[in-house]
Amino acid sequence: MLEWRNLVCGVMVVVLPTSLMAQDSARAMLRNEGGAWVNGSPAPTSSAIFMHDSVRTEKENKARIDADGSTVTVAPETIVQFEGGLLILEHGSLQVNTWRGMRVRVNCVTVSPPAQEWARYDVTDVDGTVLVLAHQNDVKVHYSGPATWRSKHVELSDVTVYQGGQATHEDRCGEAPKPVGPDSIPAWLNTPWAIGIGSGVIVGVTCWALCRKSPMSPYEP
Repeated sequence: MLEWRNLVCGVMVVVLPTSLMAQDSARAMLRNEGGAWVNGSPAPTSSAIFMHDSVRTEKENKARIDADGSTVTVAPETIVQFEGGLLILEHGSLQVNTWRGMRVRVNCVTVSPPAQEWARYDVTDVDGTVLVLAHQNDVKVHYSGPATWRSKHVELSDVTVYQGGQATHEDRCGEAPKPVGPDSIPAWLNTPWAIGIGSGVIVGVTCWALCRKSPMSPYEP
């Protein structure tokens, strides 16, 4: 009986801290003084946010996200989605102070600080350009766009922003290939006028070729 009790206690010691860490990483506290919204609804001055929750701040209003080992300042006019150890920035600016490696993603651009080390950095996405500022420790900027783009821009796909430095990157995930097919034909070629001229040219060329062709059994008087 004593051995069974020791076994159960040992399992609980291993399982409970892991489950508590998972719960802590999947939620955070949002603190603000007004002008903040969570999933489209006004947020109280202090409220819990969970995975996939979206936070938006109004003009001249900031908010703060207190997560496990991380504190994030949400600048005014910012939209961000909470994903545990990852923040998805749709627009605006974030100031991240983290020990747990809190990352920020903007479309195909991901900013990753070192884990188990204090790092402080800013990420701003305005007018289609991502600006990364590294205030404390180095951060890595990774681009996960199309393979064709990465093969041509190897030097830009992974960049290290050293402490005190900054880097900019386009937030687009690469331009879609131009369509090939009927939709790619210029509009003026689909007009009745252009179609009529084209048909006439084809008929004329065909008649000219037939008229010049010699008959198979020529007649000799």
